[in-house]
Amino acid sequence: MVGVMDSNEIRRKFLKFFEARGHAIVKSSSLIPDDPSVLLTTAGMQQFKRYFTGELDAEDNFKLENGKPTKNTVSVQKCFRTSDIDEVGDERHLTFFEMLGNFSFGGYFSAGGGSSFGGKEEAIRYGYEFITKEIGLTIDYVTVFDPEKVEHGDWRSGVPFDEESYRIWRKIAPNVEIRREGGDNFWGPTGSEGPCGPTTEIYVGGIEIWNIVFNQFFCDSEKKLTPLSIQGVDTGMGLERLAMVVQKKETVFETDLFQSLIHLLPKEMDIRTKRIFSDHARGIAFLISDGVRPSNKEAGYVLRRLMRRIITYHESSIEPLFDAVIKEYKTAYPALNIEIIREVFRGEREKFSKTLVSGLRALEGLPSLDAMSAFKLYESYGIPYEIIKERAGVKAKGLTREAFDAEFKKHQEISRAGKEAKFGGHGLYLKTGEVTVKDESELEKVTRLHTATHLMHAGLRAVLGPEVKQNGSDITVERTRFDFSFARKVTPEELKKVEAWVNEAIKKDLTVEHKETTYEEAIKEGALGFFRQKYPPKVKIYSMHDKEGNVYSKELCGGPHVEHTGTVGTFKILKEESSSAGVRRIRGAVEQ
Repeated sequence: MVGVMDSNEIRRKFLKFFEARGHAIVKSSSLIPDDPSVLLTTAGMQQFKRYFTGELDAEDNFKLENGKPTKNTVSVQKCFRTSDIDEVGDERHLTFFEMLGNFSFGGYFSAGGGSSFGGKEEAIRYGYEFITKEIGLTIDYVTVFDPEKVEHGDWRSGVPFDEESYRIWRKIAPNVEIRREGGDNFWGPTGSEGPCGPTTEIYVGGIEIWNIVFNQFFCDSEKKLTPLSIQGVDTGMGLERLAMVVQKKETVFETDLFQSLIHLLPKEMDIRTKRIFSDHARGIAFLISDGVRPSNKEAGYVLRRLMRRIITYHESSIEPLFDAVIKEYKTAYPALNIEIIREVFRGEREKFSKTLVSGLRALEGLPSLDAMSAFKLYESYGIPYEIIKERAGVKAKGLTREAFDAEFKKHQEISRAGKEAKFGGHGLYLKTGEVTVKDESELEKVTRLHTATHLMHAGLRAVLGPEVKQNGSDITVERTRFDFSFARKVTPEELKKVEAWVNEAIKKDLTVEHKETTYEEAIKEGALGFFRQKYPPKVKIYSMHDKEGNVYSKELCGGPHVEHTGTVGTFKILKEESSSAGVRRIRGAVEQ
């Protein structure tokens, strides 16, 4: 876009602005989060949650270019919000988007104005300077948190008025209007619990473009607030919104981020459908590149919804969009892989096309639709809710997403209960992932992968050291995904050593045994646990040892496992990458 600041330039300016002010540039974490309380990464601060809670020390993991440790970071984070899928097609809703953010974990120490919150003035000044001086925009007005604007009885009503932010804005920008707002000016937590606090928002062109959060509290699942040991700053500014304002566009779909995609679509296609296609093409490409595969659960179900929605519309228009996504984002996100995107998409299209015609015919034959009949169409033919709702027209007038989701959840609970009865409750283990199986054959594959995951954990500690700690795992029939705390990228040579260590343990045909004991006794015995898990008083320890009694692995776990490692097969590491700040992710598989 000649003469206009494009999105790549906005990203670059943002990162350079904060890097010059003592912030370490941190790469975007995966859309698959290490936080079990959320399905996908929805905000830039998610990969930094444990630095706010004090579980991790920022200076141990973040360095400036000169090697000096820092408590301040800046990132451009990939994000995905499932709550907006049904609304995509209007002028503003998106699924995938990018969040610009600067963060401080007790690293801002401005004393101006006698602020009791370390760094509040610095955070506000940075925001003001970037918007007005670096980007050249005029601020319409700003907002600050006022509990009097919160509904009576709201859990945030006891938080005091943010007088400090009000006073700082008066000092920095005396001519800018300051508005007092309620619940929208208190952000967080992400998921069921986590850091949160009052915010100040910046509006340009009548649009809120930047939210500066002062994380002062930890909010638990009961909405109880306690002061954080490390109070810090967390900001979020949507790239798409900022680009819209900078490029003087009416909607985000008119910015350079979308125009290269929309121009590829047929002229006769209506604008709403064009917006759906361009949004979903971005979401599909990034979800696949981060390891998500279409399925009927969790993130895989979200991906399948996006795919099947646009396949049903106009499948011949889709694939060229993926090339445009790669061209637009390859510089910022080099991990995007067009070949894998095409392969996964074509596989889903082939699978869905076989049942789509029959499903739509069944839909046409129904006199009316309620949640139960809509779910049966989904279960039998794989037609997503959105397609059922749109194709059914007046027959689905009373059908709502809430009712459909409730029917879906009811089915999941029935299915889960049946699996637990069949497999002795081994369908779930430690809440680090769900072992979902359809039959005994799948259970056997998942069981082998589960045992291989324990061996990989032990192998990582043997090669990299005891600082490796499990941070989460997810096992499917095809692969295992394992997250662990580690401060740097694992080298190819180290990965080969881990793989060899695991396969050597498998060849030794170790005996796998388990016993039940108290949590305290298990820890005394040296059993490893998942640090975020809340364990019951009685736990199971699974250990793997050779004939001489040498222990290779000992972990708290609910199973299932093989009886001898010789039945696991050959273990292969498929990929190693960053999951979030200070956390690495490995994907592996086993072959017979």
